[in-house]
Order: sequence, then C-alpha cells, then structure tokens
Amino acid sequence: MPRSLSVNRCVTPSGELSVTLGHELLDDYLKFLAGRVRPNSLLAAAFDLKVFFSFVHKEPAEVISGDVISFITSQRAPRVSSKVVRISDGGSGLSARTVARRLSSISGLYAYLIVKGDAGVHSSPVPRGLITRRARRNGGRAAPLLRSPRLLPRILEPAEVDALMTALRTRRDRAMVEAMVFGGLRRCEVLGLRLEDLRPGERKVFIAEGKGGHQRMVPISSRFFTSVAAYLDNERPADSSSEFVFLVLKGTRRGSPLSAYGLDEILDLARERADLAKGTCHELRHTCFTRLREAGMALEAVQAQAGHTSVETTRLYLHLADDWLAGEYRRASEAIDAQASVGQR
Repeated sequence: MPRSLSVNRCVTPSGELSVTLGHELLDDYLKFLAGRVRPNSLLAAAFDLKVFFSFVHKEPAEVISGDVISFITSQRAPRVSSKVVRISDGGSGLSARTVARRLSSISGLYAYLIVKGDAGVHSSPVPRGLITRRARRNGGRAAPLLRSPRLLPRILEPAEVDALMTALRTRRDRAMVEAMVFGGLRRCEVLGLRLEDLRPGERKVFIAEGKGGHQRMVPISSRFFTSVAAYLDNERPADSSSEFVFLVLKGTRRGSPLSAYGLDEILDLARERADLAKGTCHELRHTCFTRLREAGMALEAVQAQAGHTSVETTRLYLHLADDWLAGEYRRASEAIDAQASVGQR
C-alpha cells in the first residue's frame, strides 16, 4: 500500500467523472462503482477509502477486524484541531453517521473483492456487529458497531429567514436561497438547474438529476421566479454559453457554473452578516418541508416535493411540525377527559 493515497479526479471524454487513488485494487473498485452511484457518492467513497487505508497502512488482503475496530476508535476520538466540532452535540470527534458511512464504503470494497475472487480476499474484515448478552436473547442478532442517534434537524424561524434574505448581496443568491426555502431543493439540485428546466408559466422546475438519479417536477413559489427573472435580466453574464442557471458573476471563472463550495461560501458570509447560527443548505430545505407540513400539506405530497423514495424519511417532519403534534395530543387528551367524566357520573 502506498504511503500516501490521493484522490484524483478527471472528466472522461464522454463527460463521466473518473476517480482514482493510485492503488490498482482500489482504482478498479472505484471504476466499477462509478457506473452504479452518483458523482458525489463516488467521491465520498474514494475519500473514505483513502482515510481508512492511510490509517491501517496495509494491503486490502492483510486487513483484519482489529484494524477496523481501531479505525472506528480513532475516528470517534477528539480531533487534534479544535476546529472540528460536531454540530449535533458539540463533540470534537467525527459523528456516528460519518463513521458509519466510512464503514459502509469499506464493506462495499470488500464485497467487491470477494466476488472478484482474485485479490486474495475471502471474507470481509468489517464485523456485522457485536455479540452481546442481549443479542443472544434476541435470536443472535448482533448489536450494531455504531449507534447513530436520530436527531431532529434544525430549522429557521420566519424572522431568521427574513434576516438571511436581507443579508444576501445579489439577485442570484436570493433566487438560490428561495429555491431551497420555498421549493425544498437540495444544494446539488439548485446548482444543477438548467435554463430549460425552468417552467415559469407553470410555476414549476424540472429536477433532471435528483438524488439517486431520480427525476421529478417541483412546484415552487412565484417569489423564486421573480428573483430568477431579475437575475437573468440584470446579473447573469450575457456572453456565457453555459446551460446552467446559476453562474459565477466575477473573477477568472466568470460565466462558469457556480460550485458547491461557492454556494456554501455565499451562505456562510450571509449568516455571518445576519448574525445567524444556522442556515445551511440542508437546514433551509428542512425549513421548507416543516412549514409545508405545518400548513396542512399531506405527508405524501411532502414526500413527492422532497423527492424521498420512502415516506418513512418524510415522517421526520411530523415531529418538527409543532402544531400537528400539539393538535393530535389535544384531541387525544380531550377524549380521555371526556371518558373520565362519563365514568364519574
């Protein structure tokens, strides 16, 4: 195993993303994976494998379960730099979800090597779980290596949304934020919007490349289309040949599609000017669906708007919509009180 692996990316003549690490087996797996997952997932898997094998310094066939356990321990330990802080609970190690994703990437690699059959790998070193006393009572079902707490996402209050909007500097930035807070679009979906995807007459946008490669048509507030029209008329570089809606406005990359890093930087600066502790792309998306649910939108409709494949993912917004929970509790409580009154007569 090379002492230092590096994630190298390039775009093939056919327009597909190619990612390598500089190790034959790992590169073969990433080439195989490229045909099954989205570009962001491919990059995440490459980085996860780089982190793991840079830690163990072993060839894939030499890795044992003890190496994986040591890796988990190191990932959960406090970081040397105090700049790494878990937003969920303020801890300084990596979150359980991040470590679980890295274990999934490692498991995927070994499943591939086992099927391939020529890498000297006959079993996966990633344990399926831990056999505990309780596990023996549960029919031998092992306890998970990591427990990922199910946390409610943070959302913005209406006044915080207004403050964030006021802190934005351009019509482009306002339109992007409105796409997330009024339409619930993901960051990649906002940046992936093409001019032909806009349907102003129908007040809809077409999501050509959603999560998992799924496509959908999303209704969105007229406020978004007003901001987009102002951006297209006054700010978008007229000499750009790009098909994407949101472009870089200044500098050497003027006229090029805006990157995920660029959008994150825009929001970071706007939150700083507005003195807000929250307001990431995903938090704006969560805010959208919570408000839609509170306004009475059916759960199945929220699922379609969000692009969730399972309604179980969408049920999260039942817990965020305070009015729904309070209303359900109030009705149940009144029914219990009524039954008690009848019994006392």
